[in-house]
This record gives sequence, C-alpha cells and structure tokens, in this order.
Amino acid sequence: MEIERAKGTKEVDQKQKILMNYIVEVIKKNFELYGFLPLETPTLQRYDVLASKYAGGAEILKETFKLNDQGNRDLALRYDLTVPLCIYVALNPTVKLPFKRYEIGKVFRDGPVSVERYREFWQCDADIVGSANILSDVEIINLGLKIFNELKLDVQFKVNNRKILDSVLESAGIPKEKETTSVLIIDKLEKIGVEGVKKELREEKLTDVQIEKLLRLVSVEGNNNEKLEFLKTKLNNKEGINEMEELAKYVPEVYFDPSLARGLSYYTGIIFEVKLKNSEVKSTITSGGRYDNIIGNFIGNNQKYPAIGISFGLDRIELAIKERKVEITKAYVIPIKQIEKSMEIVKELRDNGINSDVDLIGRSISKNLEYANTLGIPYVVIIGENEVKENKYTLRDMTTGKEEKLSVNELVKKLKNDK
Repeated sequence: MEIERAKGTKEVDQKQKILMNYIVEVIKKNFELYGFLPLETPTLQRYDVLASKYAGGAEILKETFKLNDQGNRDLALRYDLTVPLCIYVALNPTVKLPFKRYEIGKVFRDGPVSVERYREFWQCDADIVGSANILSDVEIINLGLKIFNELKLDVQFKVNNRKILDSVLESAGIPKEKETTSVLIIDKLEKIGVEGVKKELREEKLTDVQIEKLLRLVSVEGNNNEKLEFLKTKLNNKEGINEMEELAKYVPEVYFDPSLARGLSYYTGIIFEVKLKNSEVKSTITSGGRYDNIIGNFIGNNQKYPAIGISFGLDRIELAIKERKVEITKAYVIPIKQIEKSMEIVKELRDNGINSDVDLIGRSISKNLEYANTLGIPYVVIIGENEVKENKYTLRDMTTGKEEKLSVNELVKKLKNDK
C-alpha cells in the first residue's frame, strides 16, 4: 500500500506549529481584551441545517463534506464557524445579549486546492450577536486592525455594504433571479478582470447595457468620500451609503470597494476582506461582515438577532510570516557527564518559568550545539566537571557565540531578563 496524505491536507511541523501558536496567542489575547469569551461548537453538524436556505448558500454547499452515520443520518463537516454559532444561539434563545464569543477551530471545504488553499484549515472567529448598532461594526474592525498591527502586518482593509450592492443591482436592472449569480461574478473582478466578468455575465444572459451599467457602478474610482458621493447620485436606496459614511468616520483606515461582494449569502450589511500589501500571499487572510437574519430564521420566531463577525485565516497568516523567528525553548542544558547536576539546574530554570530542555541521549557538545541551533534555541548551558567545582556554569549565546560563567541565580536572572 502506498502511503500518502489525503488531497488538500498537510502536516504542520514543529517550526510552523510554534509560529501558529504565537499567532493564536496574539489573536486570543486581543479577543479577550475586547471582551469576547470562548465557545466551542461541534465539528460535525446536521447536513440539513448547513444546507438550509438560511445558511451559507448554494455555492458553499458544493464544497461541503457530507457523510452518513451508522443510523443513516445525513451529517456534514462544518464549512465555517459562523453557522454553528447561529445554531448555538438558536438552541439557547435565552442567552444574554449582546453575546460576544470567540472560537478557534478547524473547518473543512471540498474546494479547489492550491498553495494558499487547503481543504482542512483553521479559522479564528469573533462575533457580536444582539447589536445592530454601527459601533459593533466599528468594534469588530478596530479589533482586526489592532491584531494586524501587533502582528506587524501591512494590510488593506476593504469594506462594502450588501445594501449598496443590492441597490447597485437594482439600478443596473439586474433581474431578481440573476442577482445571486451576478454578485458571485462581480466578486471575481480583481481575479479575472473586467473582460472576464463581462464574459461570465453574458453567459448569464445579461444585456450589454445591464453589464456596462453594473460595471460602471462597482468600478467607480476615487477616495472613499468621492466614491460614496458618486453612488449617492446613482442609487435610489441610500441606507447602505449612510452606514458606510458613518463607519468611515470612526474607522478612516478602511478602503471602500463597491465591487466587494463576499460569496456567502447570509450577509446583510457591512462586509469586509483583508489582504496583505507587498506580500507573496495574495489570498484573503481575514474576512467577515454583518448577518442580521440567519439566527431569527433558524428559530422561526421572526425575532431579530443582529450579528456581525470577523474570521482570521490562521494558515494564510502563518504563511505570510513564515520566516519570522518565534522562540519557545529559551535554554538548552548540555551535560558533560554531570547528569545529576544538569537535571537539578534544568529544574531550577523551569521552576522560575524559563522554558528549558536538556540533552537526554548523551550526544557530544558539537552535536548538541547543532541541535540547539537547528531548533532556534537562543542559549545553551554547558555543565562539565569544572563548572560543577566552581559552581558557575557556561552560558553560550547562540546568536553571538559569546560565553560567560554564571551562578545558578545569575543564570536565572539573565535568562528571565532577556526578552
């Protein structure tokens, strides 16, 4: 039998996992800083719920992994963390609002595979349920900006509003039955260009007049204010424009893109995507938006559960900063026939909160130094007969090669103070 991994999956090696853990720590810390609390939802979901007209829509359903249990019930692997959150609130209608939750977990999509797209991947989500106030949208976007600032990533935060997009479709004379398909095609504008979009819209039997008007409205140029002022003169429904103007007052860093559509059908208001500037990673690394109807539709009581969320793509962010060094082990202890003393010192380091490791298989000094260097460990502590006699131990800086003799207390102080 030939052993190979399933298509669209990957192993995460130690270096990658350390970096991913660092990214998660930054994201989680900021989620909690903004008052979000953790929630965990099932990876396995009922297929009929994920396939509901109130969930992600026909396009995402094509990429849903479907399976049957031993009772022949139709199940599926979750394709995002938003729908399971909505199911949770629907099953717990007495939850205190606004409900601010975060979840970090794997999702699955049976879609095309590429270097930046896998079938099994991590999402880090934060959502606010129960607030229709524009300040909730501001809170979510500011949270995203803060996290990217802390990760030292230069990003473009593109925003639009589905109400603007709906009004654009109406103004261009797009038939109701063609609106969903037209939105999905417009969303490809950056990827396939104007001519590619025109070709696909013609295949949907739209007229050249409809296509030209649609493209003129979504391709307007200028700064945020100029684009909004232009659309004010062309669109009948101004609600989305008013919301966008208010958002831009609070968060001027956003970039208004009228062609941004987001493929999932549950969005109702503000939508956004985040991409990196000047990076080899071209895919969207974070996205989200407002979805005010899905929870009430699940419950079936016509009650409004306004909600907005943001989702960070952990795998793509890791790919963007893969060359960045993140240390996890601070010191590596190398015994030279001084096993007992070495174990005593490594315990002292760990008792003081210093992440430490020790040679357990009796390698030579050169092999141990090579091992520590490969793992990116910044310091080694060498413990030989002379060190034990003097009660001072050799600390080697693996970056500079500099060595110094220090007592145990001095070792602890030095390693704790080194940031």
